[in-house]
Amino acid sequence: MMNRETRLSRRQLMTGAAAAAFGLTVAPRLSFAQTAEEARAGFAGADVDWMAFKGESLTIEAMTHPWSAAIEPLLPLFTELTGISVKLNTQSETEYTSQMPIKLGAKSAEPDVMMIHALGQFVSAGWAEPLDAYYADKALFDAAWYDQDDIFAMARDFPAQTDGQNYSMSITAEAQTLFANKAMLGEAGLAVPATMDDLLATALKLKTDTVAGIAMRAKSDSSAGPWTCGGFVFSYGGEIIDGEGRCVLDSDAAIAGVEMYGRLLREAGPIGVGNYHWYEALNDFSSGAAALGCDSSNFATDISNPEKSLVAGDAVYAALPRAGEHPIKPNIWAWQAGINAYSKKKKAAFLLLSFLNSKPGCLISAAGGLATVRNSAWKSEAFQKRFGAEASAAALLNLNSGDAKIFKAAWFHKKSSEILDPFAVAINQVVTGQADARAALTAATTKINAALKG
Repeated sequence: MMNRETRLSRRQLMTGAAAAAFGLTVAPRLSFAQTAEEARAGFAGADVDWMAFKGESLTIEAMTHPWSAAIEPLLPLFTELTGISVKLNTQSETEYTSQMPIKLGAKSAEPDVMMIHALGQFVSAGWAEPLDAYYADKALFDAAWYDQDDIFAMARDFPAQTDGQNYSMSITAEAQTLFANKAMLGEAGLAVPATMDDLLATALKLKTDTVAGIAMRAKSDSSAGPWTCGGFVFSYGGEIIDGEGRCVLDSDAAIAGVEMYGRLLREAGPIGVGNYHWYEALNDFSSGAAALGCDSSNFATDISNPEKSLVAGDAVYAALPRAGEHPIKPNIWAWQAGINAYSKKKKAAFLLLSFLNSKPGCLISAAGGLATVRNSAWKSEAFQKRFGAEASAAALLNLNSGDAKIFKAAWFHKKSSEILDPFAVAINQVVTGQADARAALTAATTKINAALKG
């Protein structure tokens, strides 16, 4: 671990995150001014009657989030194009996640469009409007112009539910990505690891008395270790919940993935790694206290920013290392937005969502640094200037390698907390040496399957 003077404080990191969110409200305005005519031409190419709901007004409710900041500059263009006025309301994540269920539970007709933080809950409660009928409405949606194939496969798969319906649109995308300090690699004569065995050997060689070989999440918390360790399980050919709805964390593949994750942190990780969430892992890598990291692709914007990172000029990004002959399956995440099932203006709301998630819409929001769901936006020059070409290329590879089906089987399960809590405990036990992977995962699997049957 590095000394106090060389580490970034939590206040510095969080202040930087707030500044980044503020920057998204400014930068897209500049990009909007520069590309307004191009955007208008792009929207004009759609075989859609944009003025079909002229004079209506819509309300969006969202968390204070990069997505809500990035779409705000697009709303005047939407009003100009459609004659529909839009009001955007934002709240902190804590306020939003506590108050939105109360509002929807009371069958409020507002908001019309909303961020969805718990898709399974919103669908089972009847709060999210099914969208397939709107996609099929040719007066409302031009499928060829919209080009669903441009959207990451994982982002297309996230909204689909067991009944076959889509109840939301994916609005952001992130994938588990490897971070490496090229200066430390160079001094040791090492390359960026491409396999899991290489990752372990590299982390061990780079570990010193002052620098951890690698830092990742391991806290016994469902929002910590399961996401990053899940990518290891999937990349070793394992699953958390199988196609029949059973927990299979006691499979040889899952055990191998967790054992590698545990060895990395137990043998090459920082002191106290059993208490690490994403913040501690990011802080260690960004301050030079860890040579390697593996977490969300979106952290690249912090790591590459010299105002928030001491290793901005030394960071490189890569695919999640491969485990034997298995294809890599880094873990993934996509925030969702949908239509309130009680809204009185659902067609207009769908028009707004499809506008924001269209190619020209995503190009504008990506120019401000938003990690949208479209390949074309990620490959755009404006986005790559904000995100970094190398980080973008690595994230794209990982995004297009993720498997939404096996992710959703656990994270979108109606009993997700009863699945992920025991998994988090097992990961922590393996990392801290309290139990070996087979024993920890066998116990977790027994507990999870008992809960699933209950």
